[in-house]
Amino acid sequence: MGWTDAAEMLNGRLAMVGFVLAIATELLTGQGVIGQIQALLPK
Repeated sequence: MGWTDAAEMLNGRLAMVGFVLAIATELLTGQGVIGQIQALLPK
């Protein structure tokens, strides 16, 4: 029972990709992740 080693490895790799993408979009847009989410939400 529980998570397999392969599932944990994939989860870790996808988390690293998401972290790198968050940093890249912050560098490209000048807004942090929270600011980008706020810009998408209706006012």
